[in-house]
This record gives sequence, C-alpha cells and structure tokens, in this order.
Amino acid sequence: MYHAVIEKAFILVCAAAFWDYLIGDPWSFPHPVQLMGWIIKQLSQIILKQFNSKTARKLAGVFLGLILIIGTGFLTWLGLYFIEKINPILAALLQIILLASCFAGRSLRRAAEEVLTPLSRGDIELARAKLGLYVGRDTAQLSAPEILRAVLETIAENATDGVTAPLFYALLGIFIPTVGTVPFCMAYKAASTLDSMIGYLREPYRDLGWFSAQLEDRLTWLPCRLTVLTIALFSTRPCYILTICRRDAIQDPSPNSGWSECVYAATLGVQLGGINSYQGEVKEKPLLGEAIKPITPEIIHQALGLMRWCFLGWLIAVGGMIWMLTLS
Repeated sequence: MYHAVIEKAFILVCAAAFWDYLIGDPWSFPHPVQLMGWIIKQLSQIILKQFNSKTARKLAGVFLGLILIIGTGFLTWLGLYFIEKINPILAALLQIILLASCFAGRSLRRAAEEVLTPLSRGDIELARAKLGLYVGRDTAQLSAPEILRAVLETIAENATDGVTAPLFYALLGIFIPTVGTVPFCMAYKAASTLDSMIGYLREPYRDLGWFSAQLEDRLTWLPCRLTVLTIALFSTRPCYILTICRRDAIQDPSPNSGWSECVYAATLGVQLGGINSYQGEVKEKPLLGEAIKPITPEIIHQALGLMRWCFLGWLIAVGGMIWMLTLS
C-alpha cells in the first residue's frame, strides 16, 4: 500500500513538472501566490497600525508567519482530502496544477526571453522596462552588459527558491504520504512569499518580517546546498566549482543567494555581483566567480539549461529510489 501511494505521488510530481515545462503559469489564470500576497498585505497593514513597539511587532511577525505557513499547508491538505473523496480524478488534476504553480521554471525562462528579445534588437529602453518588472534594482540607466548580468543573477538566485527548493519539498512529501507533496510544497511557497514581501531589513518591516526572513533562510538552506552540489557535479569540475563557491559565496550576507548565484557563475565561467542601485541607494554586492567570459545571451540560455538539468536530475534520482523501494 505504501509503495503504491508514493508511486502515485511521484507520478503527480512528474506530471506537474511536465505541465510547468509546457504551459507554466498563464497570465490569465489565478495563482495561489496572489491569494497569499493579498492575505499577507492585509494582515501586515493591520499589524503595523495596531502595534508600534519592537517586541509587539516581532511577536506579531512570528504569529503571521506561522499562521500563513501552517495554515496554507493544512488548508491545502484538507481541501484535497475532501475533493479526493468526491472525485479522485479532479483531486489529481488539482494537485498537478497546484504543484506546477510552485515550479517557476517556465516563468523564469519567459522572463529572461522578454528581456533578451528587445535587447537583441537593440531596443535597450524596452529591455530596461521589461527587466524592471522582474527585479528590485533600478534599471533606467543600465547598460546592455549590466542588463545581461541582472538577468543572469535573477535566474541564478530564483532557480533555487523558485524551482529546486519547491521541488525538494514536493519530493519530501512523497515519502510522508500522511501529509503529501502538495501541502509541503504550498507551505514552502507561503514561506517564500512572506520573505519576499515583508522579509526586509528596513522599515516598516524590519521587526515584523524578521521571523519570516529567518525561517525562509533555514527552509531553503538544504535545497540550496543540494542545488550547488548537483550543478557542481553536472559541471564535470566539482572540486573547482566548490572551491570557488567556498571562497566567494560566504562573502554574500545571504546564507543562500550567494551560494546559488556563485555556483552558476563558477560553472559558466562568468562573474556576478558588483554595484547595483535600489531606489536610488547604491549597494555593492561581493563579486562571485571569475570573469573568464563575458555574460552573453548564450550564457544565460546555458544557465537555464543547468536549472532544467538540475530539476530533471532530482526527479531521476528520486525515481530511482522509489524503484529500489518497490523491489525490496
């Protein structure tokens, strides 16, 4: 019975990965993150109005984070449980759609292409405008090389928290069938959304978002290291890649994004990091990797390929584990 359950769950994850690769998230479709974002915004505004002290906002941040993450996982599990009792086929389809919505592989590829296409035509103004839809840095004055660096950094960072980390929790859920793949994946997505919305080190979210930022860092820590190890192995130069990561990634204040960006930079032979501007404030990020090659559109497509191979490699590895379990 256990083997049949995990085999079914694995098939659903594979179907969701295939859905994301072919379809992704159509703009006209409602996305679970939109609902999460609306709830976070409403609750955050209430908390900021009602509480002024540092301690109260920190405690409220813990409450907000736990309620949204645990609540998302539980309500997802509860909804799918009742739907499966009524219509198992509909429940399976909903699981595929929800899982696919957590995998941002096609979305990252589409975002990169939306910037690269006008840039290849020499329309740098449109490329800057398109880039501004996806990154937090100021884009109005960026040169073509800076635009390419921004695109690659966005892919390298989001490939972990937007692609492989959700996959990690979906795969983990396969082996805990009492919870399931989708609740685990959706709960992680809630943590990631909290971090992106209120996990700032500036006001008014410094105290409210501290818990969400710390929790997301810890939830992403293991998937990030597994991503680094996987890409290093795919590079065929794992010792060199890991040496560069140990040298440079630790310079980044983030416990995860520096590692994620650095493994792509080292594998592709480019350098990421440097000076960026955010809302007029200039910040200098540590340099990651060696500038052996310039960043080009071809390099960016290679990064997207690495992301896909890492994703596929995890699916194959877990599929092999399940196959061996069924033989035992």
